[in-house]
Amino acid sequence: MSDAIATATDNMGNGSEKVGFRKATQAFFFNLFRLAAAINGVALLIICGFVLYYGLPSITWEFLTQNPRDSMTAGGIFPCIVGTVILSYGALIIALPWGVATAVYLNEYAKSGKIIRLIRLGINNLAGVPSVVFGLFGLSLFVTIMGMGVSIMAGVCTLGALILPLIIGASEEALRSVPDTYREASLGLGATKFQTIYKVVAPAALPGILTGSILGLARAAGETAAIMFTAAVFFTPDLPRNLLNAVMALPYHIYVLATAGTEIEKTRPLQYGTSLVLIALVLGMNLLAIWIRAKLQKRLRK
Repeated sequence: MSDAIATATDNMGNGSEKVGFRKATQAFFFNLFRLAAAINGVALLIICGFVLYYGLPSITWEFLTQNPRDSMTAGGIFPCIVGTVILSYGALIIALPWGVATAVYLNEYAKSGKIIRLIRLGINNLAGVPSVVFGLFGLSLFVTIMGMGVSIMAGVCTLGALILPLIIGASEEALRSVPDTYREASLGLGATKFQTIYKVVAPAALPGILTGSILGLARAAGETAAIMFTAAVFFTPDLPRNLLNAVMALPYHIYVLATAGTEIEKTRPLQYGTSLVLIALVLGMNLLAIWIRAKLQKRLRK
């Protein structure tokens, strides 16, 4: 009897030690994750504070509403702001329907097999391809072969191809997160496959799809290499009148001011000011997309 009690006591002691070890391990990794998040947050604050400190003195009404002049050493960046907005939203308009349609096919219709695995592998690889490769692809296909020239249309198509894998991946994950019971209940009530996807699955996955769209929009707004061969120019005196005109864009404008300008030191404040405007513009576009997502979510809940 005493031996059994001793054995049980030892087992309880070993069990408590294992539980204590697991809790300590969990606490260690949680604190490690918190530290990583804190480091990222601090780095972001330092970068934004640095740009804000050096760029804020350059932000004036003239800077935001006028064209550059005097070899980019004076004037404003209004054409760059307009060009960035056009290219970003144009890329989203092109990529979002194709990305969502592809995600719906892969998640709802396609059967598992080698071809589908290869397609998913290709999408994942495309998401990691450097943007300069997309820029050269756009130069070859849209600018040269299709004869679009350096234009808004060529840049929009190139940026659309750039953010397409991101939207496909986010949309497919959003569709995959919808419980199968939603589909089974809809089909059990007599709805067709298409009606189930359109009326039940897609609305439930909409927040995740819009999240992917927001990420794609932010990436398109900040790209330089993808548009320097296809859409952006050093300077143009007029705003674009059609989709075959070239535009100025904030990322390319920063690149030009920092590397290829005739008066680089004189344009240093403009570089920081333009960077600050780009950050604010991306933040504003993201907030607008988040607001639209919230409105749609409220409407769906009603």
